[in-house]
Amino acid sequence: MKTVILIGAQGKMGQAAMTGLGKHKVITASRSGAGCDYQVDITSKQSIEALFQKVGKFDAVVNTVGFCEYANFAEMTDEQWHTTIQSKMVGQINLVNVGLNYINHGGSFTLISGILNIKPIPMAIADATTSGAIDTFVQCVAHELPNDIRINVVNPTVLEEAWDVYGEMMPGFQPVPSTLVGKAFERSVDGFITGQVLYVDA
Repeated sequence: MKTVILIGAQGKMGQAAMTGLGKHKVITASRSGAGCDYQVDITSKQSIEALFQKVGKFDAVVNTVGFCEYANFAEMTDEQWHTTIQSKMVGQINLVNVGLNYINHGGSFTLISGILNIKPIPMAIADATTSGAIDTFVQCVAHELPNDIRINVVNPTVLEEAWDVYGEMMPGFQPVPSTLVGKAFERSVDGFITGQVLYVDA
């Protein structure tokens, strides 16, 4: 049994990840902290540090959050870009950067991106751009992590459980069940792969 920190546990993607972590001790965290063991804001390096200090040693971090702003490219403001980049990209990078000081030898990080960098849709340029950045980050940084630490990223399409929210903006997409996405998180945490983008698409 591993000790796994699951960030974003209360969200739809967090619940999907949870279906693949059943054999482990899961410590939950979210931005609000509601219904979770801890509160964390991944856009704040100090908040990330505080979380890891409170938890102590752990074997894996699974992140399922990354807030994105949606607008047409010509209408995207600097603030909207900044918000998305700080959450979806920099926040996840900092989880790894800070986490290296706390994670056990042979541990793993699993980040989240999203299918829109492969299958673009209108209004989602910030999501697509930062998802592509995280996919690239994971493939490259895997060569630099010490102590046999692994890193992967789950790149899922829309969940069946979230289709009522996102379906209208994603015509022609086939949603997938949470349990299928959970298998990708399970592969990342329990396997030996590293530097991989785990696509989950129909």
